[in-house]
Amino acid sequence: MHGETILLMTFVLALVAAFAGGLVARALRLPPIVGYLLGGMVVSPFTPGFIGDSDAMNQLSEVGVMFMMFSTGLHFSLKDLFEVRGIAIPGAILQITAGTLAGYALAAAFGWSPEAGIMLGLSVSIASTVVLIKNLTDAGLYQSRGGKIATGWLIVEDLATVVILVVLPVVFGPGEVSGVELAWGLGEALVKTVAFVALMLVVGSRVLPWLLSRIARFCPSELFQLAVVVIALGTAMVASVFFDLSVALGAFLAGVVVSGSKLSHRVAAEAIPFKDLFSIIFFASVGMMVNPATLAAHLSGLIALVALIMVGKWAINMVLGMVLSAGLHTTLTVASGLSQIGEFSFIIGQTGIALGVLTPDQYSLILGGAVVSIALNSFTFMIIDPLESWISAHPRLAGLYERHVPSFAPPAETLADHVVVVGYGQAGQCVTEVLAQLEIPCLVVERDIDAADEADAAGLMVLQGDAANSSILEHAHLDRARLLVVAIDQEAAAELIVRAARELAPELVVVARADSDDCVAELVRLGASDVVRPELEGGIELMRHALLRLGYRPQQIQDYANDLRASGYEALAARVPLKRRLALERLVASLHELELHWVPVEEDSELAGRTLAESDLRVRTGAQVVARRRGGDVTLVMAPDELLRPGDVLGLLATPEGISAAERLAGVAGDAESEPGSTAEATAESGAASAAM
Repeated sequence: MHGETILLMTFVLALVAAFAGGLVARALRLPPIVGYLLGGMVVSPFTPGFIGDSDAMNQLSEVGVMFMMFSTGLHFSLKDLFEVRGIAIPGAILQITAGTLAGYALAAAFGWSPEAGIMLGLSVSIASTVVLIKNLTDAGLYQSRGGKIATGWLIVEDLATVVILVVLPVVFGPGEVSGVELAWGLGEALVKTVAFVALMLVVGSRVLPWLLSRIARFCPSELFQLAVVVIALGTAMVASVFFDLSVALGAFLAGVVVSGSKLSHRVAAEAIPFKDLFSIIFFASVGMMVNPATLAAHLSGLIALVALIMVGKWAINMVLGMVLSAGLHTTLTVASGLSQIGEFSFIIGQTGIALGVLTPDQYSLILGGAVVSIALNSFTFMIIDPLESWISAHPRLAGLYERHVPSFAPPAETLADHVVVVGYGQAGQCVTEVLAQLEIPCLVVERDIDAADEADAAGLMVLQGDAANSSILEHAHLDRARLLVVAIDQEAAAELIVRAARELAPELVVVARADSDDCVAELVRLGASDVVRPELEGGIELMRHALLRLGYRPQQIQDYANDLRASGYEALAARVPLKRRLALERLVASLHELELHWVPVEEDSELAGRTLAESDLRVRTGAQVVARRRGGDVTLVMAPDELLRPGDVLGLLATPEGISAAERLAGVAGDAESEPGSTAEATAESGAASAAM
């Protein structure tokens, strides 16, 4: 093979191998990272067949690190880091210290030199930010409090690595090292770091957003995309070449600065394809560095090292979470996320070889430990919920993690006729805001402490914990609740919540969110009363507005909406009287320019026990009855001699004055929209009926 094509062949075949490995991992229900790592091993110089250029791939993998850290900076502001500083900064420093000591002890057991022991300890103590973010995102924890603390924790570790890489050549380089030289080296590293951070925050925060806005306004879209690439990679290279900092730190700060721009969401969208592609290359390149023969020859040492990385570091972080009172769920998230090592460990190991402190076999062992820990790290997130449940069942143990965590007053034992809303994200906030206006008691169940704080500040009752854990739901008094709304976007957790709710309160009405056909079917099977697909509903609304602008009649548009909903809610429609709900939806659509009001007939009202003709409702109030709901049945045309019963809900068309007069005859006190079971509830129920098509 020609030398000039080796890089291209390595790049292409590594991607092919990573793709094949990812498919196999997916089929075996393993994390895709495992497949990418194995794909890299297939094309490595240490396995039969094609011999790839691992050095060239390592350089390409640095691009993946840059894009990943740039994307992290876009979503992680300095405000976020400032908010978690009380845990992230001392936690990172203490964990580096404890991890280094543990690695040094293991190296001593291996019979390594003290210098090699320090190198192993430092390599073990530094986790991979790229791997952390990937696994946090896959687990849906990146924006959680634990995810933010873990990310801030590793940002502090990255900054500490800068200092470590400056100190190592001074301490282990040729010749004696004086205290003055050591202090000078540390001072120089600190000055360069502060100078670069100041440059980015003072100058970059003004120049980069301005530059992006000008390019977006006056240049083609491909130039904007190129500008994103230049900013991410260019800033990283400036940090490396002129300030002797890591490219990862430079790219991260570039993302932080750009996040202040109004175009940050567009920048993130443009960077995602590059981030995803080059992050795969990063994992494939890690696999290419592993020599299976060396690892097989030192299998016992590899097992011990992996145990230290995954079990030892996990235990260290659990203890630190207890010391810092970080909160149980947060501590479990941090401990799981940091139970691996990655790119900075490679750099420290390479520095050790260059200084003559580590042997190639020792470096290979560090590489092997990194690869195995990266491959297995995503599995540690699967034990978070079971462990949280077990520890929570032991109040004294759980209390050690929750000493300084904000606590919320438990719901009153007399709480009843309330609505339980699981999740205080955007969807949950919409629901709770309207319920508050209607003066309907609402209990928010929220896993994330920051979101729970926000709900508490809004004056809502809050139950902080994971609703997928049935013991949390036991405190929500579901047996006395009117409704359960599952507003979270994690399908697996939503299914667990609906199953647990059905066991606790078999008759409870459950409204849940789903993002796929399979989830709709599963939620229906588990007993959800209504299921909403936000993306489908958003698409239908876009279609409706588009066709209205194009001049189509509301009836035609509604027919298309009915068809889309019928296919999108097929599992739900199978158990619902679809034709009746379609008829009601068409009626509402045909009255597009008018407002339909739903008024309940109270037991002691003038209408109860009379026929429609006897009530003379239209003459007395001007309100026209166009529909009636009785239980689960909806009647569109009422006969004049049909008797009105208490509990019937009438659909009326009238002026506001006519509606008020009809409400008085129906026995509705005050504003019907503020009464439980009145206008607002009936309207919402009819809307949910249409969504169930």
